[in-house]
Amino acid sequence: MSVRVFLLDDHEVVRRGVRDLLEAEPGIVVVGEAASAREALARVPAARPDVAVLDVRLGTATGGDHEGVEVCRELRAELPELACLMLTSFDDDEALFDAIMAGAAGYVLKQIGGSDLVAAVRAVAAGTSLLDPRLTSRVMARIREPKPEPEAVVPGELDRLSPRELEILDLIGLGLTNRQIADRLFLAEKTVKNRVSSILGKLGVGRRLQAAMIAERLRDAPGPGTRSVNPVERAVSSRTAGRSR
Repeated sequence: MSVRVFLLDDHEVVRRGVRDLLEAEPGIVVVGEAASAREALARVPAARPDVAVLDVRLGTATGGDHEGVEVCRELRAELPELACLMLTSFDDDEALFDAIMAGAAGYVLKQIGGSDLVAAVRAVAAGTSLLDPRLTSRVMARIREPKPEPEAVVPGELDRLSPRELEILDLIGLGLTNRQIADRLFLAEKTVKNRVSSILGKLGVGRRLQAAMIAERLRDAPGPGTRSVNPVERAVSSRTAGRSR
């Protein structure tokens, strides 16, 4: 059976090059492509690919913009059998770590040779987890890093967030995607994305994963009384009560 592949890259020349490379190989067919996260999230479920080759960074934003990783997270939530192969020009430990946590099956640099990219697509389609050998050791070192204790997170940081942002932070900590949060809170997905960006800025972190870790530590932190209370839930309840008086 042919391996069905979907391509996401905001550069048309790159998409065409990868498409030509893959379609020249027997047993591989490109079933769709997209230039943006929105297009990919709309088209991939209908195309039903076996592998999605996703550019890590999309658009003109620089720095910590890993929108392709968020696409991976969203697609994996909707299509658990889909293998996502992350493709990037940047040797970025943070993006690599985030991609692994989002469920990516592989992560390779765009400097990879054509035959190696074809092999990578076939490997992840076959269920093999694939990482560029030059990056594997650094990821393992990152995973083995000792995690800060819950006390290292100051609940006072929550004062910077609105009640709605506190709700979204809690759901980020539960591992929900933007789409799932939007459905849960009856919001537009774009609204959730904007709120997440605001939350990251107010907490002084650059990654969604870091916000999720903060939410998780706060959830595990002991609250007043005889039972453990989620400080996020407590802050939301307190502010809601204050508005109703």
